[in-house]
Amino acid sequence: MALSLSRTPLLPIFLCSQTHAIVWPLGTAVNPRRDNGSHPMHADVLSEGSLLQLLQELIRIPSVNPTLAPDESDGEAALAEYAREWLTSHGVNAWLEEAAPRRPNVVAETGSGKGPTLVLCAHIDTVSAAGMSIPPFQPRLEGKRVYGRGSYDMKGGVAAVMAALAALNHEDLTGRVLVALVVDEEHSSIGADDFVARHKADACIITEPTEGRLILTHKGFVWSELITHGVAAHGSRWDLGVSAIGKMGRIVAALERFDQEQLRERTHPVLGPASLHCATIAGGVGLSTYAPECRLQVERRILPGETLEQVREELEEVVREAGEEATVTSFFHRTPLVCDPESSIARCVREAAHTVTGSPPEETGVAYWTDAAIFDAAGIPTLNYGPGGAGAHGAVEWVDLDSVISCAHLLAEVARRFLA
Repeated sequence: MALSLSRTPLLPIFLCSQTHAIVWPLGTAVNPRRDNGSHPMHADVLSEGSLLQLLQELIRIPSVNPTLAPDESDGEAALAEYAREWLTSHGVNAWLEEAAPRRPNVVAETGSGKGPTLVLCAHIDTVSAAGMSIPPFQPRLEGKRVYGRGSYDMKGGVAAVMAALAALNHEDLTGRVLVALVVDEEHSSIGADDFVARHKADACIITEPTEGRLILTHKGFVWSELITHGVAAHGSRWDLGVSAIGKMGRIVAALERFDQEQLRERTHPVLGPASLHCATIAGGVGLSTYAPECRLQVERRILPGETLEQVREELEEVVREAGEEATVTSFFHRTPLVCDPESSIARCVREAAHTVTGSPPEETGVAYWTDAAIFDAAGIPTLNYGPGGAGAHGAVEWVDLDSVISCAHLLAEVARRFLA
């Protein structure tokens, strides 16, 4: 949904002393203050009807990550403005903080500030809607399933966070609850990076979909590039030419052996083995020319305790064992998540789950990565707990409405216990 900066009035944003909020155009997002009954000011925000309506509005607003699919939407801005306005209409102090130009996080708070700070975090971007077999931005309710792009990953979690904060806003809390609705998790997590650079907290819950399980650990990853060099020559000059692709081929074979024979033996009791895969490869300038250069990009999924330096050294050793030479550059990495199961936030989630659902949650880890690791790396004890559903990044995506409702109630109960 495009925002016209030239014709759209600017709305003032209530500033908090420790933030750097921006003034943002209203654009075409629905204004929750309108008096047509669609957003009643005093409705039970944790009720099924209210949460369903909020979730459907969030799905209707495309928020495809613009780095992943620049031609599909204007990014997260319209959804961020809608979320800020919805929170403000429910009496919550909310504002926008730009993680990058036109990439705003939504930040909101409630409580006294005299005590610990708990963050409730969800990302507002989605992957591309290309290839979906259902209308991506026309939410449909079938039974208890709500369909649409981002319903499961993770606008169900966004709705739960927003509703929980709005409900808590009417309570006398000893401490503060901060909401972080962040951009860009689906690419490089500039939203979470920006949030932890601005805000301090004592604990955080990420509401990625977990099927109601308590996720205390997950893997990290390292992205690396290997470059081999050959000698360019005419295809007939076998005596002069050296193919960089041939060199890389031997390295690829060595990397496959390293993955299967060594990394598979390096295991975590919950997360399973470390792994590596060759992701992209490019080289050569023409069929009749020996390739002067070849580039290979690999992804290494790392376990708690493994480091960036270790990954780079192992890649260099594999190249040497292949009998080749290559430059190895690790250009992006994210650390694993490890949350102490005896931490206060883990204990509060267990207790709240028992209160809300009648039983403690299953505790486990996952192989994929989430923004939780960024908060953990910033010194904020963090875990994952979220709704259930299916179809993340898929052709058909849905979230279970009852699990969204349960998650919202649990978040509110966790905040009461953590701030007690």
